[in-house]
Amino acid sequence: MQQILVVEDEAVIRSALRRLLERSGYAVAEAGSVTEAEGNHALGEFDLIISDLRLPGAPGTDLIRKAGKVPVLIMTSYASLRSAVDSMRMGAVDYIAKPFDHGDMLNAVKRIINDHPRQDATAMQTVSAGTGDGPAIVGDCPSMQRLLEHVAKFAPTDSTVLVLGETGTGKELVARAIHRQSRRAGEALICVNCAAIPETLIESELFGYEKGAFTGANTNRMGLIEAADGGTLFLDEIGELPMEAQARLLRFIQEGEIRRIGSVHSRKVNVRLICATHRDLQTLAAEGRFRQDLFYRINVLRLNLPALRDRGKDILYLAETLLARQTERFGRGTMYLSPRAIQAITTYQWPGNVRELEHAIERAVILTEGEEIDNETLGIDLELVNINRLRGERIGSPKKRQASHSNSDPQEDLSLEDYFQRFVIEHQDSMSETELAQKLGISRKCLWERRQRFEIPRKKSAPRGKKAAS
Repeated sequence: MQQILVVEDEAVIRSALRRLLERSGYAVAEAGSVTEAEGNHALGEFDLIISDLRLPGAPGTDLIRKAGKVPVLIMTSYASLRSAVDSMRMGAVDYIAKPFDHGDMLNAVKRIINDHPRQDATAMQTVSAGTGDGPAIVGDCPSMQRLLEHVAKFAPTDSTVLVLGETGTGKELVARAIHRQSRRAGEALICVNCAAIPETLIESELFGYEKGAFTGANTNRMGLIEAADGGTLFLDEIGELPMEAQARLLRFIQEGEIRRIGSVHSRKVNVRLICATHRDLQTLAAEGRFRQDLFYRINVLRLNLPALRDRGKDILYLAETLLARQTERFGRGTMYLSPRAIQAITTYQWPGNVRELEHAIERAVILTEGEEIDNETLGIDLELVNINRLRGERIGSPKKRQASHSNSDPQEDLSLEDYFQRFVIEHQDSMSETELAQKLGISRKCLWERRQRFEIPRKKSAPRGKKAAS
């Protein structure tokens, strides 16, 4: 039976809460103050502590430090956003305002206990990614704890790893963490974004070529797979790999050898492969858009990265970690998030995940004059898609968007996201991907990722030099 400690100085409220919880199958202990709770109970033996914020003597937030790994739910009759935010900043898992609805309380208790089982209630873990004091994977929610455990188990092996997750969830960071903890940590880690290399160049980039293999091949060139010999090769967005390159990659995985373009000799290589994608490869394979045999070869050890919106209190902790990193980077003094900024961060759905959060924090640090960062400088309301639309609606199809854009008058209050969609749709027939990216002031990779997010298909242009017969 799960055990809960209720710390409340008003006996009537304390008794009513105890009866409510006991009727739901919980074992409940009581205390009237922090001192009484600490003196009469072993705080570490509880699954959850529910405490009033205002108590005689020490405040209820003192229990956060004293309880260690046990989650603390703060109750407050002073239902100001400031007091609630301060409690969560100190480490409270959540807060609830008095008078509370019985159903809300029971739902909160059930959710917190499920998310923080006592056997998994470990301290916040970080895994260094890359070399030196580089970025780290940060997480304490159950899904991130499982991810970190799997990373630790997979890293010492040479088995192929497939990392699945939405754009911006940190797939490359996970690949770096695996490499860093592997026996190959002292060797090279080669990262390749398959979507950022033109189809005509992907094979020569991966496998290399011999002098004279094609026009412009003026010297021998080593491919990226060969450059990773002895180390690790990370293929990001492998779902975008052309079918021809998939066949050559399959031979490399099966035989452990590669052959440069234009060469008749194969070369043995010893490379650990990590692949990543935001796509459903199994569905693509069933539809004939990805080789099934290749899918089975790379789907050996699988890691699923949770979306940022599903990571609970990790979001606030991660935001403050990124804030500390950015203030140090830009040489700023102490900065902190305002209550409105924290409310925005914890309620916004973050379709771009950790990458979007990091960019929002970076922008806010640059724009903020004083020490307090407000939600406006985060750009959540001004630059990004409306929160309510993100929660309940899917962005329309490209054809619908194109029709609506062409049939409506230009608007002067377009958001940056709306402007991006309109610009790409209107100019993709007359501009190359490189030209579009340059006009928008972004990289080709960023352009591709935004195309995926807004479901804007890339136009297939006719090969140069071929004209319609006249």
